[in-house]
Amino acid sequence: MSTLLLSRDNIEDFVEAVTINGKLVVENSEDYMKLVRLSRAYSKAVKAMINLVLRDIQHTEACRRLYNILPNYVYLETAYKNAKAIVEGLRETSGSKCEIKRFWISSRGNKFDYGNRNIRLTPRGKHYEVLVKYPWDLSWIRAKAFFGSRYIRLLDELVELSSRREEGYGVTISFRNHPRIHVHVPTWLYLKHFSENKAMSGKFIAGVDLNSDRVNLVVIDSKGEIVYIKSSKFPEATSHGFPRDLAKQKRLYALYQAIDLATLTGASIIAFENLFEIKKKKFTINHRTNRKISKFAKKQLLTHGILRAIKMGFKIILIDPKGTTKSKEHDGVMKRHGLDKHSASAYLIALKGLSKVNNVKPFKFT
Repeated sequence: MSTLLLSRDNIEDFVEAVTINGKLVVENSEDYMKLVRLSRAYSKAVKAMINLVLRDIQHTEACRRLYNILPNYVYLETAYKNAKAIVEGLRETSGSKCEIKRFWISSRGNKFDYGNRNIRLTPRGKHYEVLVKYPWDLSWIRAKAFFGSRYIRLLDELVELSSRREEGYGVTISFRNHPRIHVHVPTWLYLKHFSENKAMSGKFIAGVDLNSDRVNLVVIDSKGEIVYIKSSKFPEATSHGFPRDLAKQKRLYALYQAIDLATLTGASIIAFENLFEIKKKKFTINHRTNRKISKFAKKQLLTHGILRAIKMGFKIILIDPKGTTKSKEHDGVMKRHGLDKHSASAYLIALKGLSKVNNVKPFKFT
């Protein structure tokens, strides 16, 4: 497994877009019913696409077969991508089936379609007008979208770029308590508006170990000596019946706190395990542990951590996770430094990062 070196220059190779969430309001009852019908058809198309993906049917043929369900090629093409992602998730967790209970709509972006062919945003002061293509009669469903004030300048620039055919944006509309809109903004544009535009000058390196019920941070110096240790635990996040959104919130808070602390301790580089190349989750004979593993979106949390660190000016190293959890070296670190197994993993992650730093010119300490 390869080691990846990330900075603002190549972050888009691994994180293509950042999602901005907002509230969607459909004032016309007829438009609302059209939106529900469209979302039902889209979800049905994704469910059918999963079977076609499992049979290795290419997207062009799959879209042709399902045109009677949803007569719009861009919607169908996006549904195929959603289905592929679901199938990859099933294979990663050795799952045999999935249930699609919720309705949603998604349309991929394209700069040549003025941003998005099917779902378009237009600034209207404090809100955005949203037009959603209704494929059965080629009409437009009208709605209003409301976003946090800090995202307005970002979205305004995105819409301006799309009007000049310079950038595209994907959009997803979901239904949970109330309709919500999710705009997928190019990473470079997000960082332009929210990055602190500074380079860390510290000479330490931080290792971060991510788990479903804790986040561990270990900061080391250029000789591999431990400078700082922090462990944030939240065991309730893996309890049966604990709200998934709240569990995600706790993990993100602990991760962001670890990154902030890495800044204060003088680190300029953060090392994570490279989870993007792990094709399969490893399960155990413990059913409770397996439930933690299956419900923990580790790659998603890693993506959040990378974006946070890049925004703050860190450079990132994604290291091969082999040996950071179960190995003679891991056991030796626990005994030698008196660390628990998760802190020992964070230390080994930092140490592996350090070994790469000393062999890569752009990352070398001065």
